[in-house]
Amino acid sequence: MAEIMTVTGAVDGAHLGTTLMHEHVFINLLREYRGTGLIQDFPLMRSELDRYRDAGGVTLVDVTPAELTWGASPDPCGVYRAGGPAAASAEHTRAPDNVTALFELSVATGVRIVLGTGHYRDPYLAYEGFDQRSVDATADLLVRDLTEGFAGTRIRAGLIGEVGADQWFISPREERNLRASARACRRTNAAVTTHAARWPVGRQQLDLLLAEGVPPDRVVIGHCDTVNIPEYHLDLARSGCYVQFDTIRPGSEYALETRVAHVVSLIRAGFINRVLLSHDVCGRDHLQAYGGGGFSYLLQHFAKRLLRTGLDPAELDHILVENPRRALSGEAG
Repeated sequence: MAEIMTVTGAVDGAHLGTTLMHEHVFINLLREYRGTGLIQDFPLMRSELDRYRDAGGVTLVDVTPAELTWGASPDPCGVYRAGGPAAASAEHTRAPDNVTALFELSVATGVRIVLGTGHYRDPYLAYEGFDQRSVDATADLLVRDLTEGFAGTRIRAGLIGEVGADQWFISPREERNLRASARACRRTNAAVTTHAARWPVGRQQLDLLLAEGVPPDRVVIGHCDTVNIPEYHLDLARSGCYVQFDTIRPGSEYALETRVAHVVSLIRAGFINRVLLSHDVCGRDHLQAYGGGGFSYLLQHFAKRLLRTGLDPAELDHILVENPRRALSGEAG
């Protein structure tokens, strides 16, 4: 099988195992969530990943975009950890200390971590460095991360994203970002995973990526479960991209049952190969230590809800193992 790049090196796709396709481990979202938006505690995250591993998890895909990685490591000033402070420059996407911390965490827990490369969405894209860089120059940096390693490290990315749209349309900056991601995808065959929350903007994202020549099966449209429009999910699946239900967390009975219905409906419509699942852990309140579901909620709780609908265990394994393998490796199916 095709190899998949993790922070500790390439692994055979046959050994990828149960995989969460859209998560964040160390992240700085304080711009929007002052109370809970910073995760940079190494022992805390080691405990959370240990729980995921003990629940049967093998691999986790960290899609934290460049703008959310600065200040998102145990010691971003480099006072107590080797390496010293890392100043942002035009050559960086992820902060080097963020990449290094994820490598150390993977080694400590045994959980395989695949890293995304890329830029986020408005208003995070509104800064001089991004505005002054051409689409092709941005694509060059993504290709560098995927083929050589993130600046300041030798650790390579395994996919592109998450690349976002902030609202129900794609802004000019977001369009340039998506086009850069598309061009990097065409040069490397790396998947592009998107942020498309609350509105069905994923259709516009997919159309733009397709217009740039990206094959539909190299596209993962994210946060589809935050858009309660089954026809939207079906339209995406028919187009050949991956439909990702990735905000699966403890919550109201209505929210959980709606997500179950969306997943089962798409499977029963014949699109089991297009479904991906994850949690989008991105705040301290999402962690088990703070009362949330953490990285193991899907395996320990949501999976049981799916099985109670009549879903076969083999179908569940297909969604959690085979689909992520194909999405990350580029294998057809």
